This record gives sequence, structure tokens and C-alpha cells, in this order.
Amino acid sequence: MPTMNADLALQRAIYAHLAGDAALNALVDGRIYDSVPGEAAFPYVTIGDALVKAFDTGDTCGAEHRLALNVWSRAGGRSEAKAILGALHAALHDAPLTPEGQSLINLRFAEAETRREPDGTTWRGVIRFRAVTEPI
Repeated sequence: MPTMNADLALQRAIYAHLAGDAALNALVDGRIYDSVPGEAAFPYVTIGDALVKAFDTGDTCGAEHRLALNVWSRAGGRSEAKAILGALHAALHDAPLTPEGQSLINLRFAEAETRREPDGTTWRGVIRFRAVTEPI
């Protein structure tokens, strides 16, 4: 169960950090969601898939996190989605977050991609990070 608490604590820390990031908010106007409200304006960011597993940090059993954030855009091309992905990268790669009850060992960019959604007008960007935490 401590691993799941670490996962939620990290998600909350990431959300709080992104909500306070001026560069990101200049692009999405505060639209960062875990659950998208109906008729949300574009562009916006959603908290995506997460995978967490036990990770031996030597002194204690921590958690390895693989997490994704999604960017949704209808600006007519990839440019807006890529700009938002860049802001997410700048905000989170090696960010000094303090998840409640956890020590963040590292938070690193893993990969990003953009693609047109089947509706033909929406662009989706996905950025993935890897993090390691251990309980305090």
C-alpha cells in the first residue's frame, strides 16, 4: 500500500507544480485536468496513465513511477501541442517536487510524441516521465 500512497502524493505534487507554472499557464490558461469537464476549451492538459512499482533504493523500498501527461489542441497543426509539451518538459524535468510523505529521488523526461486524433481536428501530445520516490 505505501507504493500507491507514493503514486497519489507524486500526482498531487505534479499537479500543484504545474498549476503554479507561469509559462505553462500562459499556454493553457490553467486548464490542467485529472477529469476533463464537459465542453472544456482547448488547449488543455490531462493527467494520463501511470504505472508504479516497487523499487529498491538500497536503504528502503521506494517506488518507480512511469507517468504520462496528455496535451489536447485544435490549433490546426502540431505547433501548439509541441509548445505545450515543451513547457511541460521545462516545468517537470528534474523539478524539486516535495510529494507528501515522500522524498523525490529524481524526476526525468523519458519521451514525447504528437499525433492527430481520429476526428481529424484534434492533436494529442503525450509526454512521459520516470520518477523514483522513497518514503520519508
